Amino acid sequence: MLSRFGIALMRLSARLPLGWLRGLGRALGWLLFAFAKKRRDVVRINLSLCYPEESPARIRTLTVQTFIYFAQAWLDRGWLWHGDPQTVRERLQITGARHELESSEPTVIFSPHFVGLDAGWTALTQQMQHEFTTIYSNQSNPALDAWILAGRQRFGHARLFGRADGAKKIVSALRRGAPLYLLPDMNFSLEESVFVPFFGVPTSTLPSLSRFARLGGAKVVPVVSCLTASGYDIRVLPAWTNYPTKDLAADAAYMNECLQSYIDEMPAQYYWVHKRFKVRPDGQPSVYG
Repeated sequence: MLSRFGIALMRLSARLPLGWLRGLGRALGWLLFAFAKKRRDVVRINLSLCYPEESPARIRTLTVQTFIYFAQAWLDRGWLWHGDPQTVRERLQITGARHELESSEPTVIFSPHFVGLDAGWTALTQQMQHEFTTIYSNQSNPALDAWILAGRQRFGHARLFGRADGAKKIVSALRRGAPLYLLPDMNFSLEESVFVPFFGVPTSTLPSLSRFARLGGAKVVPVVSCLTASGYDIRVLPAWTNYPTKDLAADAAYMNECLQSYIDEMPAQYYWVHKRFKVRPDGQPSVYG
């Protein structure tokens, strides 16, 4: 019931000016920072591990900003999924190496977990002439699951593969020219993962970006989505050269190295609320207590 009411409010919020929504997001972010203590500790620990040179005051500031950006991006789903299409187009600016996504060459899009990941997906599916695919994990709440699925399939020719579909269908679509929008920079288990550095910390990392690129004979094109005052900047970066290699660990390490450089440009917009260092090497204690 609560989720249905919340979804109804999100639909209504699509009519509000963006400045009002961002103000509401700032207030909500502060509330989350104040009351979500366990998640606040996760963000603080993640940032402290990745930026050990920063002072406690600076870490606190980044933690507050992380919650604000998180809340603002969540509220933005109202207009992304229910707003006037022309308004959506005007607020989503695709910049950079657009040509990388305009051909029929097999392409894996490396989309890291920045708060603007849904804005990036919406921009590509609305503004570019391609069938885009991605991998979707079902939500436990049926109403929320249906809402997210509908939102992510609002524009263009968007296809969402479930985890149960397996790699074969995904690779088949990739080979015929449907770019795969992949978010491989999180991991919940040791299964099929490798430990490689992430901000100098040995981190359980999925090598799925390298594997899909190899199986699909595809290039890898990073797309970094940045929340701005006027909407989002969806930055398409040049395709990586000499990638993938035959070394999964080396490829995963390269992915993390590139990701670190993207995060350094806007550290508070990364998804630090996730326990990125939950899986530890044998014998090492949990960093989250």
